[in-house]
Amino acid sequence: MSSTTTPAPTAAAKPSEASATSEVELLIGGMTCASCAARVEKKLNRMDGVTATVNYATEKARISHPAEVEVADLIATVVRTGYTAEEPAPPAPTAEAVPAEPSAHPELSALRHRLLVCAVLAAPVVLPAMIPALQFDNWQWLSLTLAAPVVVWGGLPFHRAAWTNLRHGAATMDTLVSVGTLAAFGWSLWALFLGDAGMPGMRHPFELTVSRADGASTIYLEVAAGVTAFILLGRYLEARSKRRAGAALRALMELGTKDVTVLREGRENRIPVDRLAVGDRFVVRPGEKIATDGTVVEGASAVDVSMLTGESVPLDVGPGDAVTGATVNAGGRLVVEATRIGADTRLARMARLVEDAQSGKAEVQRLADRVAAVFVPVVLLIAAATFGAWLGLTGDTVAAFTAAVAVLIIACPCALGLATPTALMVGTGRGAQLGILIKGPEVLENTRRVDTVVLDKTGTVTTGRMTLQEVYAAEGTDERELLRLAGALEHASEHPVARAVAAGAEERAGRLPPAEHFENVPGRGVRGRVESHEVAVGRLFDDLPPDLARARDEAERRGRTAVVVGWDGAVRGVLAVADAVRETSAEAVRELRALGLAPVLLTGDNRTVAEAVAAEVGIDEVVAEVLPEDKVAVVKRLQAEGRVVAMVGDGVNDAAALATADLGLAMGTGTDAAIEAGDLTLVRGDLRVAADAIRLSRRTLATIKGNLVWAFGYNVAALPLAAGGLLNPMLAGAAMAFSSVFVVTNSLRLRTFR
Repeated sequence: MSSTTTPAPTAAAKPSEASATSEVELLIGGMTCASCAARVEKKLNRMDGVTATVNYATEKARISHPAEVEVADLIATVVRTGYTAEEPAPPAPTAEAVPAEPSAHPELSALRHRLLVCAVLAAPVVLPAMIPALQFDNWQWLSLTLAAPVVVWGGLPFHRAAWTNLRHGAATMDTLVSVGTLAAFGWSLWALFLGDAGMPGMRHPFELTVSRADGASTIYLEVAAGVTAFILLGRYLEARSKRRAGAALRALMELGTKDVTVLREGRENRIPVDRLAVGDRFVVRPGEKIATDGTVVEGASAVDVSMLTGESVPLDVGPGDAVTGATVNAGGRLVVEATRIGADTRLARMARLVEDAQSGKAEVQRLADRVAAVFVPVVLLIAAATFGAWLGLTGDTVAAFTAAVAVLIIACPCALGLATPTALMVGTGRGAQLGILIKGPEVLENTRRVDTVVLDKTGTVTTGRMTLQEVYAAEGTDERELLRLAGALEHASEHPVARAVAAGAEERAGRLPPAEHFENVPGRGVRGRVESHEVAVGRLFDDLPPDLARARDEAERRGRTAVVVGWDGAVRGVLAVADAVRETSAEAVRELRALGLAPVLLTGDNRTVAEAVAAEVGIDEVVAEVLPEDKVAVVKRLQAEGRVVAMVGDGVNDAAALATADLGLAMGTGTDAAIEAGDLTLVRGDLRVAADAIRLSRRTLATIKGNLVWAFGYNVAALPLAAGGLLNPMLAGAAMAFSSVFVVTNSLRLRTFR
């Protein structure tokens, strides 16, 4: 928990400003739907001077309160509302403090266990009731034995929440589930023990005829057990999605190192990174991660920053240059002096950006929960009125109770509970086949409104790997010979540009000869002896022939890295190396435009490179030379202009921007932090999948809305029939089952998405 206090006002301040305010974050427990979050928020905001925002998705409340209101008072208010509240535990300095994997969360594991047990027990109850051929002597008692634990133990979370809501004068989906299942179960108990349903040889016919006299021989155990199991399935899918809130932070924190080799009194000592202090000097060997932000004091190397920035070109560093924690030393030995540690490092600041962006996301809009607040009391009143009207008009208690139970069962929200999770399951399953991972229903609403798509350059529009693009040979120089000698020398270097040259040379010129007397010139290039030639590659030549100078300038104008090659004292050619544009990027941009999206290219690279890439793929708007922290500001600026922004990225530096955007699409070939922060993950790393992802998401959203319209429409249309005695409870149960089948069938149509 972090708390900030504003300065005390001056004497001239108004009386209303006479007290300081503080901010606190609380973890809220026990919320089961968006209306729960709204209720907690409403109660907190009724306190004098308190401003609260409760996020159901993250289960957190951010509260601004005056000094005279204690945190204990805020917690007490939440508890009186029927929920739990506590301050978050202070963060530990190491990665062990990061939230556990969703699969390891005890509440989620308990819910999964409850779902599996109920599904196994409910299946033998539902099938015989709906298929008379499966009924045998005393089958009803077996159904009771199996259904009882499902309704009582499996439905306990719903019953408990319904009771809590009742005590506070509220109603939610839990109330509908609890009342519907208990009514069906209670009627079945009455029919079994006091009616005729418990007689040996009883059969449960599946018929559409209206009969008011047979209520005592009819049971609805399949309704009670089936509804409980189906709603538990929906709750489990929802809970699994919510528990991913800390995954982006975990991916960020796991980039850091746990141990560091520190120099103290001239000796190297291996210590935990949390014992490192500002001013300490530590050693970073080739291939190791840099432990924390610092300044190089000894050595020279190329530092691979792609893990943190997503940019493919490494940074050449030497004494006096700043380096960032979690980046990788790709070259020689470095000695670094720590300048920032712990929460002050660049990595930690980016983690805070992701956390803030996730906490600020809009709450999940659940239509069923909003309507349930009115729908449930209305259904209960209709059921009571039905019972009273039938009893007064006919004097037949069985008929009155039969009609009232039909009202409750026909209103049972099985289809409502299935509307979202079934469409989501089928849509996400189909998406996985196409290389698209959709993280939850809250993602889908945003895809409909998006009008701008921000594309990170490196690793998204481009491959993220340096490759040899062009070869310019001087007059009289054989191109194959140029590649063989340059590739042979570069093969001995670990620099990414050198690796690109070596790989391209080997591919075009065949096997490379060995290099001798290899020497690395930090920041400028390499030189050595190859087949009796003194070869130099890099920026080691000051004067170039006019044709090669023009080739170098043209390559740099197009955003390439120009590498000059020479031997025996003469310049022989220029090699152009660049992060290649993906073959499918231009087509992907066209598809995104066809969906009504305006593309924007965003990169930390220089403007020349960015504009060259943008021109190649057909993007008009370019934002270049932005720091990782500034990408969030770019997204917010576009949103302030009234745009609804989708962000596509793959680097850790994209994680906060992905979380800030209205819709985050992470390339699956990128870093874990970006993937976890995004709303959609494009597994194949093909930008064309971004357009497919948006189309599939919009189609899934339309299916969910269609399911909800059917579910509510079915209830509204069927309630008058049930109240009028035109539906006995068995027929109501069958109609409820048909409603569920319709919703599932409608969702299965998503399997045909292309």
